[in-house]
Amino acid sequence: MRNEDGFAEFATGNARRLRHIARLLTGDEHRAEDLLQVALARTYRRWDRVSRYDDPLAYVRRVLVNAHTDWWRRRWRHELPSGRLPDGPAGGDLAADQADRDQLARALATLTPRERSVVVLRYYADLTEADIAHTLGVAAGTVKSTSARALAKLRISPQLADAEQATTAEPTREVL
Repeated sequence: MRNEDGFAEFATGNARRLRHIARLLTGDEHRAEDLLQVALARTYRRWDRVSRYDDPLAYVRRVLVNAHTDWWRRRWRHELPSGRLPDGPAGGDLAADQADRDQLARALATLTPRERSVVVLRYYADLTEADIAHTLGVAAGTVKSTSARALAKLRISPQLADAEQATTAEPTREVL
């Protein structure tokens, strides 16, 4: 198997997971696609070395976070979203699903980029504190304190408070 084939197989097999992590990091579908493309291009250049790692996915997650950090440090935000939305799968309560995703995105937007990275890597990617510390290049204690601060912000977040209130409220019945 040629080196390019190994990378293509890796990228194809992990694209969905990586795209979702990128979407949670950026809060925007289009920026997430750009971020993933940058991360995969950076990984491809070093694939000979990366493919020998025990967990190349950890390397790509680190590249994703670093590329996202580069992006927000640079504050380059002059791209405009397209006017045409991609088709999505039909079925289920799409409005409720979208409302949940929107509330989550708004709540994550209240966090700093580092807090968002820690929350996404811990609770979506299900990494340990040690793995997050290694991915972000910080101490494990920094991950713990950042996580605690982020969770405290999310607990008092009006976006999540509204969602919790809506799920715990008793449904009312209208009499016709």
